[in-house]
Amino acid sequence: MVPNLEPRLSRRAVLLAAGGLLVGCSRRPEVDKVHLRLATGPAGAVYRRIGGALAEHITEQVPGATVTTVPSGASTDNIRMLRAGEVHLGLTSLDALITSDGRAPEGLSAICRLYDSHLHLVVLAGSAIDEFRDLEGRRISLGARDSGTEFTSLRVLELGRVDADGRYLSQAESAAALRDGEIDAMFSLTGVPTPAITELARRHSIRLIPLDAQADALFTAFPGPYTPAMIPATAYAGVRATRTVAVPNVLLARNDLPDDLVYAITDTIFTHTGTITSAGRDDAEAVPEAWQINVRTGISTASIPLHPGAAVWFRDRKR
Repeated sequence: MVPNLEPRLSRRAVLLAAGGLLVGCSRRPEVDKVHLRLATGPAGAVYRRIGGALAEHITEQVPGATVTTVPSGASTDNIRMLRAGEVHLGLTSLDALITSDGRAPEGLSAICRLYDSHLHLVVLAGSAIDEFRDLEGRRISLGARDSGTEFTSLRVLELGRVDADGRYLSQAESAAALRDGEIDAMFSLTGVPTPAITELARRHSIRLIPLDAQADALFTAFPGPYTPAMIPATAYAGVRATRTVAVPNVLLARNDLPDDLVYAITDTIFTHTGTITSAGRDDAEAVPEAWQINVRTGISTASIPLHPGAAVWFRDRKR
Protein backbone atom coordinates (compact mmCIF):
# COMPACT_ATOMS: atom_id res chain seq x y z
CA MET A 1 0.00 0.00 0.00
CA VAL A 2 1.14 3.56 -0.63
CA PRO A 3 2.02 5.65 2.44
CA ASN A 4 -0.43 8.07 4.02
CA LEU A 5 0.10 11.57 2.61
CA GLU A 6 -1.37 13.53 5.50
CA PRO A 7 -0.92 16.17 6.83
CA ARG A 8 -2.19 18.13 3.86
CA LEU A 9 -0.05 20.73 2.15
CA SER A 10 -1.28 24.30 2.11
CA ARG A 11 -2.00 25.33 -1.47
CA ARG A 12 -0.76 28.83 -0.78
CA ALA A 13 2.43 27.55 0.84
CA VAL A 14 3.10 25.12 -1.99
CA LEU A 15 2.54 27.63 -4.78
CA LEU A 16 4.41 30.45 -3.08
CA ALA A 17 7.25 28.12 -2.31
CA ALA A 18 7.37 26.98 -5.92
CA GLY A 19 7.68 30.57 -7.07
CA GLY A 20 9.73 31.89 -4.17
CA LEU A 21 7.12 34.61 -3.67
CA LEU A 22 6.66 34.83 0.10
CA VAL A 23 6.42 38.49 0.94
CA GLY A 24 9.22 39.71 3.15
CA CYS A 25 11.02 36.38 3.18
CA SER A 26 13.97 35.31 1.05
CA ARG A 27 13.69 31.64 1.98
CA ARG A 28 11.06 29.14 0.92
CA PRO A 29 8.73 27.96 3.68
CA GLU A 30 8.99 24.54 5.21
CA VAL A 31 6.48 22.10 3.74
CA ASP A 32 5.68 18.51 4.62
CA LYS A 33 7.50 15.98 2.46
CA VAL A 34 5.48 13.55 0.38
CA HIS A 35 6.72 10.61 -1.67
CA LEU A 36 4.60 9.81 -4.69
CA ARG A 37 4.69 6.79 -7.02
CA LEU A 38 3.68 7.27 -10.66
CA ALA A 39 2.76 4.21 -12.77
CA THR A 40 4.09 4.55 -16.33
CA GLY A 41 4.44 1.74 -18.90
CA PRO A 42 6.70 -0.89 -20.47
CA ALA A 43 10.10 -0.51 -22.15
CA GLY A 44 9.96 1.23 -25.53
CA ALA A 45 6.72 3.05 -24.74
CA VAL A 46 5.96 6.77 -24.67
CA TYR A 47 4.34 6.27 -21.25
CA ARG A 48 7.76 5.36 -19.85
CA ARG A 49 9.32 8.46 -21.40
CA ILE A 50 6.65 11.04 -20.59
CA GLY A 51 6.04 9.53 -17.14
CA GLY A 52 9.72 9.93 -16.34
CA ALA A 53 9.67 13.54 -17.53
CA LEU A 54 6.60 14.33 -15.41
CA ALA A 55 8.10 12.67 -12.33
CA GLU A 56 11.34 14.58 -12.72
CA HIS A 57 9.63 17.90 -13.24
CA ILE A 58 7.13 17.57 -10.38
CA THR A 59 10.00 16.63 -8.07
CA GLU A 60 11.89 19.75 -9.16
CA GLN A 61 8.98 22.19 -9.06
CA VAL A 62 6.67 21.11 -6.19
CA PRO A 63 8.39 21.73 -2.85
CA GLY A 64 8.41 18.72 -0.56
CA ALA A 65 7.27 16.30 -3.29
CA THR A 66 9.41 13.45 -4.59
CA VAL A 67 8.01 11.37 -7.45
CA THR A 68 9.39 8.00 -8.49
CA THR A 69 8.20 6.05 -11.53
CA VAL A 70 6.87 2.50 -11.49
CA PRO A 71 7.17 0.44 -14.73
CA SER A 72 4.00 -1.38 -15.72
CA GLY A 73 2.08 -3.04 -18.51
CA ALA A 74 0.48 0.40 -19.10
CA SER A 75 -3.16 1.57 -18.98
CA THR A 76 -5.22 -1.15 -17.34
CA ASP A 77 -2.28 -2.27 -15.20
CA ASN A 78 -1.92 1.32 -13.97
CA ILE A 79 -5.62 1.51 -13.14
CA ARG A 80 -5.31 -1.73 -11.17
CA MET A 81 -2.30 -0.43 -9.20
CA LEU A 82 -4.06 2.84 -8.44
CA ARG A 83 -7.17 1.09 -7.15
CA ALA A 84 -5.03 -1.29 -5.07
CA GLY A 85 -3.20 1.63 -3.47
CA GLU A 86 0.18 0.60 -4.89
CA VAL A 87 0.72 3.99 -6.62
CA HIS A 88 -0.63 7.53 -6.26
CA LEU A 89 -0.56 8.65 -9.91
CA GLY A 90 -0.80 6.82 -13.22
CA LEU A 91 -1.12 7.23 -16.96
CA THR A 92 -3.97 5.63 -18.91
CA SER A 93 -5.77 5.80 -22.22
CA LEU A 94 -9.27 7.19 -21.93
CA ASP A 95 -11.03 4.20 -23.50
CA ALA A 96 -9.49 1.76 -21.01
CA LEU A 97 -10.58 4.04 -18.16
CA ILE A 98 -14.24 4.53 -18.97
CA THR A 99 -16.35 1.74 -17.46
CA SER A 100 -19.38 0.21 -19.16
CA ASP A 101 -21.66 2.75 -17.46
CA GLY A 102 -19.48 5.68 -18.60
CA ARG A 103 -17.92 6.39 -15.22
CA ALA A 104 -14.40 6.34 -13.79
CA PRO A 105 -13.36 3.37 -11.64
CA GLU A 106 -14.24 3.96 -8.00
CA GLY A 107 -11.70 5.99 -6.04
CA LEU A 108 -9.99 7.55 -9.07
CA SER A 109 -10.22 10.89 -10.88
CA ALA A 110 -8.30 12.78 -13.54
CA ILE A 111 -5.71 15.49 -13.06
CA CYS A 112 -5.78 16.37 -16.75
CA ARG A 113 -5.75 15.17 -20.32
CA LEU A 114 -2.15 15.04 -21.57
CA TYR A 115 -1.78 13.98 -25.21
CA ASP A 116 -3.41 11.67 -27.74
CA SER A 117 -2.13 8.20 -28.65
CA HIS A 118 -2.50 6.81 -32.18
CA LEU A 119 -3.17 3.16 -32.96
CA HIS A 120 -0.33 1.80 -35.11
CA LEU A 121 -0.57 -1.44 -37.07
CA VAL A 122 3.00 -2.14 -38.17
CA VAL A 123 4.33 -4.69 -40.66
CA LEU A 124 7.66 -5.11 -42.44
CA ALA A 125 7.77 -3.56 -45.91
CA GLY A 126 7.75 -6.93 -47.68
CA SER A 127 4.76 -8.30 -45.77
CA ALA A 128 1.79 -9.82 -47.61
CA ILE A 129 -0.49 -7.93 -45.20
CA ASP A 130 -1.92 -4.95 -47.11
CA GLU A 131 -5.12 -4.23 -45.21
CA PHE A 132 -6.75 -4.92 -41.87
CA ARG A 133 -8.68 -8.03 -42.93
CA ASP A 134 -5.39 -9.68 -43.97
CA LEU A 135 -4.70 -10.18 -40.26
CA GLU A 136 -6.99 -13.21 -40.29
CA GLY A 137 -5.01 -16.15 -38.89
CA ARG A 138 -1.78 -14.14 -38.67
CA ARG A 139 0.58 -13.93 -35.70
CA ILE A 140 0.18 -10.46 -34.26
CA SER A 141 1.22 -8.68 -31.09
CA LEU A 142 -1.69 -7.23 -29.15
CA GLY A 143 0.65 -5.31 -26.85
CA ALA A 144 1.59 -6.11 -23.28
CA ARG A 145 -1.06 -7.63 -21.05
CA ASP A 146 -3.10 -4.97 -19.22
CA SER A 147 -1.98 -2.28 -21.66
CA GLY A 148 -4.05 0.24 -23.58
CA THR A 149 -2.77 -1.39 -26.77
CA GLU A 150 -4.26 -4.72 -25.72
CA PHE A 151 -7.56 -3.09 -24.77
CA THR A 152 -8.01 -1.18 -28.03
CA SER A 153 -6.59 -3.78 -30.43
CA LEU A 154 -8.92 -6.46 -29.05
CA ARG A 155 -11.86 -4.09 -29.57
CA VAL A 156 -10.77 -3.45 -33.16
CA LEU A 157 -10.40 -7.16 -33.93
CA GLU A 158 -13.77 -7.96 -32.37
CA LEU A 159 -15.56 -5.20 -34.29
CA GLY A 160 -13.87 -6.29 -37.53
CA ARG A 161 -14.62 -9.97 -36.88
CA VAL A 162 -10.99 -10.89 -37.49
CA ASP A 163 -9.63 -13.99 -35.77
CA ALA A 164 -5.86 -13.62 -35.39
CA ASP A 165 -3.18 -15.48 -33.45
CA GLY A 166 -2.60 -12.93 -30.70
CA ARG A 167 0.62 -12.61 -28.73
CA TYR A 168 1.13 -10.43 -25.65
CA LEU A 169 4.37 -8.49 -26.04
CA SER A 170 5.58 -5.08 -24.89
CA GLN A 171 6.38 -2.51 -27.56
CA ALA A 172 10.09 -3.25 -27.46
CA GLU A 173 9.43 -7.01 -27.54
CA SER A 174 6.94 -6.57 -30.39
CA ALA A 175 9.41 -4.63 -32.51
CA ALA A 176 12.09 -7.27 -31.93
CA ALA A 177 9.70 -10.13 -32.75
CA LEU A 178 8.53 -8.40 -35.95
CA ARG A 179 12.14 -7.80 -36.97
CA ASP A 180 13.03 -11.46 -36.37
CA GLY A 181 10.00 -12.88 -38.18
CA GLU A 182 8.41 -14.28 -35.03
CA ILE A 183 5.21 -12.31 -35.64
CA ASP A 184 3.59 -10.91 -38.80
CA ALA A 185 2.31 -7.60 -37.42
CA MET A 186 2.17 -5.54 -34.24
CA PHE A 187 -0.40 -3.20 -32.77
CA SER A 188 0.80 -0.24 -30.73
CA LEU A 189 -1.41 2.42 -29.14
CA THR A 190 1.08 5.14 -28.37
CA GLY A 191 2.28 8.68 -28.96
CA VAL A 192 3.80 9.71 -32.27
CA PRO A 193 6.61 8.99 -32.77
CA THR A 194 7.16 6.12 -30.36
CA PRO A 195 10.70 4.94 -29.52
CA ALA A 196 10.32 1.22 -30.33
CA ILE A 197 8.85 1.85 -33.79
CA THR A 198 11.28 4.68 -34.51
CA GLU A 199 14.23 2.38 -33.83
CA LEU A 200 12.72 -0.42 -35.93
CA ALA A 201 12.16 1.96 -38.87
CA ARG A 202 15.76 3.15 -38.69
CA ARG A 203 17.07 -0.36 -39.28
CA HIS A 204 14.34 -2.00 -41.38
CA SER A 205 11.78 -0.87 -43.94
CA ILE A 206 8.30 -0.93 -42.43
CA ARG A 207 4.74 -0.01 -43.41
CA LEU A 208 1.71 1.14 -41.44
CA ILE A 209 -1.63 -0.45 -42.33
CA PRO A 210 -4.51 2.09 -42.66
CA LEU A 211 -7.17 1.86 -39.94
CA ASP A 212 -9.66 4.50 -41.08
CA ALA A 213 -12.56 2.03 -41.34
CA GLN A 214 -11.70 0.70 -37.88
CA ALA A 215 -11.68 4.27 -36.55
CA ASP A 216 -15.22 4.75 -37.84
CA ALA A 217 -16.34 1.45 -36.29
CA LEU A 218 -14.87 2.35 -32.89
CA PHE A 219 -16.45 5.81 -32.96
CA THR A 220 -19.84 4.34 -33.80
CA ALA A 221 -19.72 1.54 -31.23
CA PHE A 222 -18.10 3.51 -28.40
CA PRO A 223 -18.72 7.26 -28.87
CA GLY A 224 -16.58 9.46 -26.67
CA PRO A 225 -12.96 8.33 -26.46
CA TYR A 226 -12.18 7.80 -30.17
CA THR A 227 -11.47 10.20 -33.05
CA PRO A 228 -10.17 9.65 -36.61
CA ALA A 229 -6.53 10.72 -36.93
CA MET A 230 -3.47 10.69 -39.17
CA ILE A 231 0.05 9.47 -38.44
CA PRO A 232 2.11 11.97 -40.48
CA ALA A 233 4.74 11.04 -43.04
CA THR A 234 7.33 12.79 -40.87
CA ALA A 235 6.80 10.36 -37.97
CA TYR A 236 8.90 7.41 -39.12
CA ALA A 237 11.68 7.10 -41.69
CA GLY A 238 10.34 6.00 -45.08
CA VAL A 239 6.73 5.56 -43.93
CA ARG A 240 3.95 7.47 -45.67
CA ALA A 241 1.09 9.24 -43.89
CA THR A 242 -1.48 6.73 -42.63
CA ARG A 243 -5.05 7.14 -41.40
CA THR A 244 -5.88 5.64 -38.01
CA VAL A 245 -7.70 6.30 -34.72
CA ALA A 246 -6.60 8.48 -31.81
CA VAL A 247 -7.31 8.00 -28.10
CA PRO A 248 -6.64 10.65 -25.42
CA ASN A 249 -4.35 9.87 -22.48
CA VAL A 250 -5.00 11.21 -19.01
CA LEU A 251 -3.00 11.53 -15.81
CA LEU A 252 -4.97 9.84 -13.03
CA ALA A 253 -4.82 10.33 -9.28
CA ARG A 254 -6.29 8.57 -6.31
CA ASN A 255 -9.15 10.57 -4.85
CA ASP A 256 -7.48 10.56 -1.43
CA LEU A 257 -4.55 12.69 -2.62
CA PRO A 258 -4.72 16.10 -0.89
CA ASP A 259 -6.42 18.76 -2.99
CA ASP A 260 -3.62 21.27 -2.42
CA LEU A 261 -0.99 18.83 -3.62
CA VAL A 262 -2.95 18.02 -6.79
CA TYR A 263 -3.48 21.75 -7.36
CA ALA A 264 0.29 22.27 -7.24
CA ILE A 265 0.95 19.31 -9.57
CA THR A 266 -1.62 20.62 -12.07
CA ASP A 267 -0.09 24.08 -11.94
CA THR A 268 3.36 22.65 -12.56
CA ILE A 269 2.25 20.60 -15.57
CA PHE A 270 0.60 23.51 -17.38
CA THR A 271 2.98 26.26 -16.34
CA HIS A 272 6.14 24.45 -17.42
CA THR A 273 5.09 22.40 -20.45
CA GLY A 274 8.11 23.49 -22.48
CA THR A 275 10.44 22.39 -19.71
CA ILE A 276 8.76 18.99 -19.50
CA THR A 277 9.21 18.64 -23.27
CA SER A 278 12.93 19.04 -23.60
CA ALA A 279 14.82 20.65 -20.74
CA GLY A 280 17.98 18.77 -19.94
CA ARG A 281 17.34 16.13 -22.60
CA ASP A 282 19.05 15.43 -25.92
CA ASP A 283 17.13 14.63 -29.11
CA ALA A 284 16.94 10.94 -28.26
CA GLU A 285 15.28 11.69 -24.93
CA ALA A 286 13.00 14.56 -25.96
CA VAL A 287 9.31 14.25 -25.15
CA PRO A 288 7.49 15.71 -28.19
CA GLU A 289 4.09 14.52 -26.90
CA ALA A 290 4.33 17.15 -24.17
CA TRP A 291 3.73 19.87 -26.77
CA GLN A 292 0.11 18.67 -26.88
CA ILE A 293 -0.34 19.57 -23.22
CA ASN A 294 -2.36 22.78 -22.96
CA VAL A 295 -5.09 24.25 -20.79
CA ARG A 296 -7.72 24.23 -23.54
CA THR A 297 -7.62 20.45 -24.05
CA GLY A 298 -6.29 19.55 -20.61
CA ILE A 299 -9.69 19.92 -19.01
CA SER A 300 -11.33 17.62 -21.59
CA THR A 301 -11.49 14.28 -19.79
CA ALA A 302 -14.91 13.22 -21.14
CA SER A 303 -17.04 11.51 -18.46
CA ILE A 304 -14.10 11.15 -16.07
CA PRO A 305 -14.35 13.78 -13.29
CA LEU A 306 -11.42 15.98 -12.40
CA HIS A 307 -9.80 15.59 -9.00
CA PRO A 308 -11.07 18.48 -6.82
CA GLY A 309 -7.58 20.00 -6.66
CA ALA A 310 -7.30 19.99 -10.45
CA ALA A 311 -10.84 21.32 -10.85
CA VAL A 312 -10.03 24.32 -8.64
CA TRP A 313 -6.87 25.01 -10.66
CA PHE A 314 -8.81 25.07 -13.96
CA ARG A 315 -11.47 27.33 -12.39
CA ASP A 316 -8.76 29.71 -11.17
CA ARG A 317 -7.42 30.02 -14.73
CA LYS A 318 -10.78 31.38 -15.91
CA ARG A 319 -10.78 34.25 -13.44
